[in-house]
Amino acid sequence: MSYLKQTDPQLYEILTREEQREDSTLELIASENFVSYSVLETAGGVMTNKYAEGYPGKRYYGGCEHVDEAEDLARDRAKELFSAEYANVQPHSGSQANMAALMTFVNVGDTIMGLDLAHGGHLTHGSPVNFSGRLYNVISYQVDKETGRVNFDNLLKLAKEHKPKLIICGGSAYPRFIEFEQFREVADSVGAFLMADIAHPSGLVAAGIHPSPMPYCDVVTTTTHKTLRGPRGGMIMMGKDSENPWGKVAPKSGRVKNISELIDSMVMPGIQGGPLMHIIAAKAVAFGEALKPEFKDYAKSIVQNAKTMAEEFLSLDYQVISGGTDTHVMLIDLTNKDITGKAAEKALEKAGITVNKNMVPFDQRSPFITSGIRIGTPAVTTRGMGTDEMKLITKLINDVITDHENETVLANVKSAVTELCGKFPLYDELKH
Repeated sequence: MSYLKQTDPQLYEILTREEQREDSTLELIASENFVSYSVLETAGGVMTNKYAEGYPGKRYYGGCEHVDEAEDLARDRAKELFSAEYANVQPHSGSQANMAALMTFVNVGDTIMGLDLAHGGHLTHGSPVNFSGRLYNVISYQVDKETGRVNFDNLLKLAKEHKPKLIICGGSAYPRFIEFEQFREVADSVGAFLMADIAHPSGLVAAGIHPSPMPYCDVVTTTTHKTLRGPRGGMIMMGKDSENPWGKVAPKSGRVKNISELIDSMVMPGIQGGPLMHIIAAKAVAFGEALKPEFKDYAKSIVQNAKTMAEEFLSLDYQVISGGTDTHVMLIDLTNKDITGKAAEKALEKAGITVNKNMVPFDQRSPFITSGIRIGTPAVTTRGMGTDEMKLITKLINDVITDHENETVLANVKSAVTELCGKFPLYDELKH
């Protein structure tokens, strides 16, 4: 950072302010985390200089011997981490991983099924404003109003009625374990492919805390940040590779023998050009960290912290969707607290607590207002906070929500947040 301070003091000051914001606030957005300093260092390393279109041993450029080593290392570690036979670590994001996976298994105009965005799904699972909703005929399934969980009787009924070619399981605000085996049964009953999007619980899957999709799903996508605690990026995996059943032609390369080759070709040259080699190297670092025993302890703490918060919210008469959580995330309906998700997000941010407004099942408000908020524990757990801190944080959130227009309350909570964060500092390496 000393070089940047000298060469671009304006941007240096912006980065310094962001560092201070992260250090002094409570990050409770379920999709965010704090990478290790090793990941941070690698993401800013020399591999950002290298163009490497193609794959290891099959690049369109020379001088790729060392980036090949880094990508091979990332792929090998990912396969070991998730017990996968195949991994593609090039997708720039989870959304691009989903695009490549969909383009592999279905054709434009085919019918797919995904969890409704308002019920915990993701934009790329069929939202009409997303490529998935524009390119495919989408049938959205929903959670049960009483339980907050997927109703598999309804899912089966929809599947038999619409005969999807592919079903997506997983979401961005589904607090319970993804029921891969039950989804497989539904997919098999109508001859559909099954795609798992484990972007949110991937770190919990890697640690053995959350069930694995590998025995049940034809293809698995994920991000590499969130609970996996790596750099921002995506990945596609398969538990088992198999022969290409369609005789599909890969872009610019003719027919391919295996599905893995087809996925590779759909990522590049299908939807991407040069891979981000500095990020792929950082993924390799994060996967190596996740293979260590202490990562499993971290994953267990994430879940324990989330369960503690959920129990505290329930005791304070909050409507926690599905009655709790199995994972890192909670979805809370604030209707009975007489505050919108948008208003809660803004008030909490003033008090130094970052969450995101979120639609809840059967929400009557728009995505820009929402009736709920989403809360996650990966980032605060990375800082070393435990169940005692979760109880305190829940109390502070409740103080804000129950009196969100009281500036004195917001100031008092912010002071308490600053004191708490000071006990769990971030990135000492950047302070020297």
